[in-house]
Amino acid sequence: MIKLFKTAALSAVLALGLAGNASAQDINFFTIGTGGTAYTYYPVGGVIANAISKPPGSRECGKGGSCGVDGLIASAVSSRGSVDNVNAIISGLRNSGFAQSDVAYWAYTGTGTMEGSKPATDLRTIAALFEEHIHLVALADSGINSVADLAGKRVSLDEPGSGTYVDANLILEANGLSSDDVTAEALKGGAAAEALRNGKIDAFFVVAGYPTGSLVELASAADIKLVPIDGAGARALTDKYGFFASSDIPAGTYEGVAKTSTVSVGAQWFTSASEDEELIYNITKALWNKESRKLLDVGHAKGKTITPDTALAGVGVPLHAGAERFYREVGLVK
Repeated sequence: MIKLFKTAALSAVLALGLAGNASAQDINFFTIGTGGTAYTYYPVGGVIANAISKPPGSRECGKGGSCGVDGLIASAVSSRGSVDNVNAIISGLRNSGFAQSDVAYWAYTGTGTMEGSKPATDLRTIAALFEEHIHLVALADSGINSVADLAGKRVSLDEPGSGTYVDANLILEANGLSSDDVTAEALKGGAAAEALRNGKIDAFFVVAGYPTGSLVELASAADIKLVPIDGAGARALTDKYGFFASSDIPAGTYEGVAKTSTVSVGAQWFTSASEDEELIYNITKALWNKESRKLLDVGHAKGKTITPDTALAGVGVPLHAGAERFYREVGLVK
């Protein structure tokens, strides 16, 4: 009797083990490279990761469960930003990632700031997401009222490998300056905000969808201003690079900060051509599922602007075959 019990128990354990292995085999992990945790990419990446995930055992879509991809567990990974994400996708370190449209196009073609680098011809687009604004932040009493006023000042351009670093240098150039004309620092997010408050730097650049968390916190703790990026410098930038557009950050976006003219660029979601077509098709479908709309609308202030209507806006890198199939099915690609 004891022997029979042991055999039955062992069979049950083996059955559970096999079931567990089967479940494990059904799980597919998918990473999304984002940016610094204090900026916009990271929280938006978390919302999208939740929208497209559907681990084994989840409730059914529309019945309190996820409407993501069966068996998929997606995760938002903090990174240095656009350039880092593109490099990680091409090297196979990450499955996907967010990047500014300008950075991605230059990487894909080996032009612009990526001239001399091997073109990242395997880069593919999943979707255009939202508009990012270039913030130039200083203390309200700094006396910095234009990009030209940065000459001789201590300015954080963000880390090399970030899209902010690329764009900050382009903005300096469009205004007749270079990084040699400032004391350049490479601070990110909260570190840059803290350095500004403590007088260790005079200004810093941030490229992010507004409102971005680190600046909301900074504005509540210190009197700051957004320095306009406009006039001849902005026109030179938008004329030379079609990815940039003149745009405003509304008054009140950050406590005590007036409406500010600046330039913007698109944030887009990229992957590799080698990623499975069916998987990317299902991920794209899950992103634009009507149930995902609820998550996007409440998950982040920028989520409401992530819509199918602008899913292909400003796309300069070819669509992944799976994403293209979805957009063709819904009539966005003819």
